[in-house]
Amino acid sequence: MALDVRELECFLVLADELHFGRTAERLYLSQGRVSQLLQSLERRIGGPLFERTSRRVALTPLGKEFLTSLRPAYAALERVVENAREYAAAAGGTLRIGFQGTAGDEILRAVSAFQERNPNCRISVCELPLNDPFGGLRRRMVDAAVVLLPVAEDDLVVGPVFSRHPQTLAVCKQHRLAGRDSVDAEELAGETLMAFSGPAPGYWRQAQAPTQTPSGALIHRGPEVATLQEGLSLIAAGRGAMLICQPTGTNNRRADLTTVPLTGFPESALAFIWRRGEETPSIRAFAEYLT
Repeated sequence: MALDVRELECFLVLADELHFGRTAERLYLSQGRVSQLLQSLERRIGGPLFERTSRRVALTPLGKEFLTSLRPAYAALERVVENAREYAAAAGGTLRIGFQGTAGDEILRAVSAFQERNPNCRISVCELPLNDPFGGLRRRMVDAAVVLLPVAEDDLVVGPVFSRHPQTLAVCKQHRLAGRDSVDAEELAGETLMAFSGPAPGYWRQAQAPTQTPSGALIHRGPEVATLQEGLSLIAAGRGAMLICQPTGTNNRRADLTTVPLTGFPESALAFIWRRGEETPSIRAFAEYLT
């Protein structure tokens, strides 16, 4: 049987006032309506909650038991509603999100779903330099960011990890590995991979452009690049190769280069990150659409 919150509210006020007139005044109802709500609740429960005489109103033993159980439950329900109200009010304004490379389908779907459910919050997106995944957050240019893993920064929180894909090797059409069905990581021994300039930490640059194969063979460092397009242009010019994930290769097709599936290295993945201690309702809400 469905609960009627108005009946419960009426019972709680009458239990405080023990007077139908004062209860009606507090609830902005007529005394007749108060009586109707109470009678409906008593029928729903199956027993009298108050003893009524011309001189007094008092709780019955059933009413006292019901009151003891109802007060904390009703208070918890009020907190739920208040929390939801605060959450809805806070998920407003503008949420600035940075991303590296290309905003893929997962990101665009999350933006669309978030905007539909949170019309009071506008999402603003901007591209982050490939060689500086964390700088935009630290300079407060963005509120959160989608970046390539790994992330091991004490001042940043790693939220949902998504878009896991195998690595591919981007090479020019004339490269010796261009026609292969796949390439093993060990076959990169002696090859040249584009390196990353700028402030990205060493562990992150090493993950994107390893200088050794899994067995320890040397991979040469190529020209340093700051953006994906810089790297692709140098690859097309025959200056080296570059590790990119499958979706990035698909979204950046060029007639002068190709991508070959690569095995032996960890898969590529993206993470949604933000500044530690500065998680907002909007950030939490957007993160839910990336899981």
